[in-house]
Amino acid sequence: MKVLCVAEKNSIAKAVAHILGGGSSTSRGSGYTYVKNYDFQFGGFPFAPGSCQVTMTSVAGHLRGMDFDNARYGWGKCNIFELFDAPVSETMDRNQQLIADNIRKEARNVDYLMVWTDCDREGEYIGWEIFQAAQKGNNRLDESKLYRAVFSHVERGHILQAARSPQRLDMCSVNAVGTRIELDLRTGVSFTRLLTDTMARRVQAQTAPGKTGHQSQNRKKDKVVISYGPCQFPHFGVRGGRRFERIRNFIPEEFWYIQLQLAGENTGTTTFQWERGHLFDRLSVLTFYETCLETAGDRAKVSNLRSKPTAKYRPLPLTTVELQKNCARFLRINAKQSLAAAEKLYQKGFISYPRTETDTFPRTMESELKKIVGNLGGSDSDNSWSSYANELLSVNNGSNKFKFPRGGSHDDKAHPPIHPIISLGPNANVDANEKRVYEYVVRHFLACCSEDAKGQSTTLTLDWASELFTATGLVVLERNFLDVYPYAKWETTKQLPRLEINQECLLDKAEMKSGTTSTPKPMTESELISLMDANGIGTDATIAEHIEKIQARNYVKSEKVGKETYLQPTTLGVALVHGFEAIGLEDSFAKPFQRREMEEDLKKICLGQLTKPAVVQDILTKYKNYWHRTNQHKMKLLEVYNTTAREMLS
Repeated sequence: MKVLCVAEKNSIAKAVAHILGGGSSTSRGSGYTYVKNYDFQFGGFPFAPGSCQVTMTSVAGHLRGMDFDNARYGWGKCNIFELFDAPVSETMDRNQQLIADNIRKEARNVDYLMVWTDCDREGEYIGWEIFQAAQKGNNRLDESKLYRAVFSHVERGHILQAARSPQRLDMCSVNAVGTRIELDLRTGVSFTRLLTDTMARRVQAQTAPGKTGHQSQNRKKDKVVISYGPCQFPHFGVRGGRRFERIRNFIPEEFWYIQLQLAGENTGTTTFQWERGHLFDRLSVLTFYETCLETAGDRAKVSNLRSKPTAKYRPLPLTTVELQKNCARFLRINAKQSLAAAEKLYQKGFISYPRTETDTFPRTMESELKKIVGNLGGSDSDNSWSSYANELLSVNNGSNKFKFPRGGSHDDKAHPPIHPIISLGPNANVDANEKRVYEYVVRHFLACCSEDAKGQSTTLTLDWASELFTATGLVVLERNFLDVYPYAKWETTKQLPRLEINQECLLDKAEMKSGTTSTPKPMTESELISLMDANGIGTDATIAEHIEKIQARNYVKSEKVGKETYLQPTTLGVALVHGFEAIGLEDSFAKPFQRREMEEDLKKICLGQLTKPAVVQDILTKYKNYWHRTNQHKMKLLEVYNTTAREMLS
């Protein structure tokens, strides 16, 4: 029996071939530099008993694209509105053609095809592309002879289990991805052409030499394209314009408050905050202050004293969104770089599959998780966490400190949370970003397997002429997960004075103070990722790509201030948001509701509740209406752009 196995990347193909071939495989060229063919014998496939002759190869992502026929539907060759219903065709670049040719040749005499693509929607679709390429070389291959491996990492036992327990391609997921690709093509191209035809000359003139602006195309010979992305633009619209407007139009307001200070014998000075917070009416605060002074003078009474155990919870198991957010926040690595580093670590076998929405480990993995902790505490592990890992498993008084990770509320039913697989040795072939991301994954994982930090919280309340003031103190009793997870802060505060209920005390200070409201800060990438996730824009695996695209499309620019990097809207980005608002498409088109609805429909396709034709027709009907409205009011977009450009340059 002959079996052709095809992975999504050459690094995975090489690793799987090494494992299934028992460390013995022969490598051949494929016709494409970055893809190799690996030949070996394997006897564990349930669909082909006995020892099989196996060839393991790969693709390099998608095997084909989708586009309109340029001769009939190229730029300027048709009415733009026709693109909503125009026929689409598959496309292949030269590299994709070389890879497809290799699959076709290798499939000629095989009995079975086994797909080893990533186990997500996109992987299912690429698997279907592989199957169709293989059929062109072997028409005996039908769906009954097509299998797919389900795996989350390339640890030996896990890969062997995947080979011995194959499943079928999920055609519902294939249809969902096909729906998204077609909708993005039709809506993206039609609106890009409309916006470019309407605004390109004006934007070109505004950013010509001698002018200042935010466009990167600042030479007359450069062609300005006003690019629209049905996912990226709502993503920018929901955050870029609104935060920017709040900052630009911000007027500081003065507020007033009352603050008490109490000096203790051994505790120094303790500050008590007014329970009313602060008020914007000076006279009101002055009235409260003078009344308290006249009534109670410099005396206050302890009205409440509460002391209770408290805890700081260990983190939930790691998802893709949390990985990107926290790498941006703690490591100053942007979403695209952190996900790329995680992908490389996965391909090299150091961590599990990094594209997952799941934040709950199944109970069946408990022994496996303990084994991983033990591996991280081995002699070849990094000393910065190996001793902590050893301590988690060391038996003391009949038990150890290992705790099964607490569970979140998300499970994509495809992959477990991101976690380390093997220890990163001192000579591992990784770059600086990969090493930092690996360390974060390890520390997060060990924190998940630890106990919560424990402490004692005390709140002291003073009554000053019926106005209440509080001070809170914290004593950290057990740091636990904090010892391995430096990204979370929880420290013991200054000790509160030792007082009793109803005890009268002499105030050190009683002041009426003022302050002003602070200007909102521009949005960081970490905040943006959270907002996209909350608004259902994109998926956990595409958020990094969308953030990159809104910068490439010149909706925002990256600006570093101190150690923090902010995303600042450009003239074009702000003008488009306000322009769509001016023509009445703010809520339906320039905010994420339509995209969120589409993502929900794609999930329903995956569940078999909706079909691809029904979703495509429904979404395109709405976008046709948006297009007509934009076309009818396109001069309004130009007016808004001119106004915005003047305001931002002034």
